Amino acid sequence: MSAVALSSVASSAGEPQDTPDSTLSALRRAVADIAAAPRGDMRGETRLPLGLAPLDRALDGGLDRGAIHEIGPAAPRDGGAATGFAVALAVLALRWGGQAVWIRPDFAAAEAGELYGPGLASMGLSLSRLVVLKVPRPRDALWAMEEALQCRAAGAVVTELTGDDADLTATRRLALAAGAGGGLGLLLRHQPNREPNAAMTRWEVASSSGERDGFGGLARSTFAVSLVKNRHGPTGQWRLSWDHHERVFVPALSALSRPVAAAALDRSPHPQRLARTG
Repeated sequence: MSAVALSSVASSAGEPQDTPDSTLSALRRAVADIAAAPRGDMRGETRLPLGLAPLDRALDGGLDRGAIHEIGPAAPRDGGAATGFAVALAVLALRWGGQAVWIRPDFAAAEAGELYGPGLASMGLSLSRLVVLKVPRPRDALWAMEEALQCRAAGAVVTELTGDDADLTATRRLALAAGAGGGLGLLLRHQPNREPNAAMTRWEVASSSGERDGFGGLARSTFAVSLVKNRHGPTGQWRLSWDHHERVFVPALSALSRPVAAAALDRSPHPQRLARTG
């Protein structure tokens, strides 16, 4: 995992403030590293199937590549679920090669904590294919996202936003950049958002109980996703689990489909009715 910090704030030790030219140079070096990575043939691949037939039908075949999609928590406590869903989508997008770029304003890290490398790797996002870009302000994050989306070696670009910083004008610029680069653009919000923007889809994600492994521990991450905006047609709600071994979404195992415990062997085949006494 590569980390690039773009800071425009002078340090307390009195070091000179970074200039716009030095900031731009740092980003260009990061983009050059991304461009050096090979990327698979993407010709004709305009959709990113999620693997669940009802969901892909609603999306007319899958998520649009070369477009912006918005992900947010259904409630403040669901920030981790929204982040996990974004990671899974980024993993799917990297099937065609390229790198993932994760852009974080400083306040996003202070609010949600640092990205956990082993957790990302366990979800299927190889750290060798991840560039983390830290910026001081949300507007810097939007600018960096626009630049990264235009790079055809970036298979997925995820940008965290803690407030309502990406308005209609900003997201239109991002949509044009994504169309030029062909990658998947994900706006990961820390709070639910219903303001109009140029995102192709909008998702609200909540955590959901999932099945356990054979030892009684946690197995697949499970999400309750609500598609609340869809330019291709219907919206809806689904429960899906992420298989981190196969790196695919699978239908979540419902409570009704789980096996029922067998009857106790020491139970009498002829139950007796209890008689009232007294």
